[in-house]
Amino acid sequence: MRIIRYRQEALLQLAAVTDQGEVFPLPQGDFISLQKEADAQGVTALELVRSAIADQQPLAEKLEALDLAVPIEAPEVWAAGVTYQRSREARNYEATGGKLDAVTFYDKVYDAERPEIFFKSTAARTVGPGDDVQLRSDSEWQIPEPELGLVLSSQGKIIGYTIGNDMSCRDIEGENPLYLPQAKLWKRSCSLGPAIRLVDAVDNPYDLQIDCRIYRQGEKVVEGTANTGQLKRRLDELVSFLVRDNELFEGTVLLTGTCIVPPNEFSLADGDRVEIDITGIGTLVNPVAGAGR
Repeated sequence: MRIIRYRQEALLQLAAVTDQGEVFPLPQGDFISLQKEADAQGVTALELVRSAIADQQPLAEKLEALDLAVPIEAPEVWAAGVTYQRSREARNYEATGGKLDAVTFYDKVYDAERPEIFFKSTAARTVGPGDDVQLRSDSEWQIPEPELGLVLSSQGKIIGYTIGNDMSCRDIEGENPLYLPQAKLWKRSCSLGPAIRLVDAVDNPYDLQIDCRIYRQGEKVVEGTANTGQLKRRLDELVSFLVRDNELFEGTVLLTGTCIVPPNEFSLADGDRVEIDITGIGTLVNPVAGAGR
């Protein structure tokens, strides 16, 4: 079961999508309201949704015909770094100018007890499916980072899974690790969607396939595949460090790192299109807009 939001005239409508693709409107205004009602009734969100749609008729429109919005307006988006071996290799390449045998702080954090966790975005800087992600004006080496996103309660409980695109500037981060906030955080530098997969509807979050495709002028120029089974750390481990001495807001999203990195000679350009699939969640599609557009 997935939860989406779609635009209906001037309003946003919450809806449930079954595994058969049927769409059922829900009475709650947003995903957090849905979760709070489930908690109040002492049931899971999945049980609440199943009960709510049991006697309903699905929409006549197919999911593909709906104007989807970001499924949750996450007050904060955080991200974990160097959680996959491929990410470790890519970060080392950036930091050393291509010296693949060099040992850097990225190697140290990959093997350390404490993971890398950084602040990624706010609701105002985050876009949804079909919206433009934007390039920075002061970077010449920019890529998408397809990631599994954890939707969290204020207590750090995982209540759903979504797809995240953690846009990154490889040249800025590679120049100096202290530039990480500028390499990661700017307007429209993060996208989420197209849906939230309810946590109880996922049998094994460590066996989800992630696919990424980048198109330029209609031609596929980059393609990559990974699996969450390649994660170095467990999801609850990452969450435990995020909540440590921290205040979480309902609906905070934690991105869990990427294992798909385009070739080193590749950089996103104005007009590109990024597509990210994750098993059971759907496909997050975002056009790429040049700086200032």
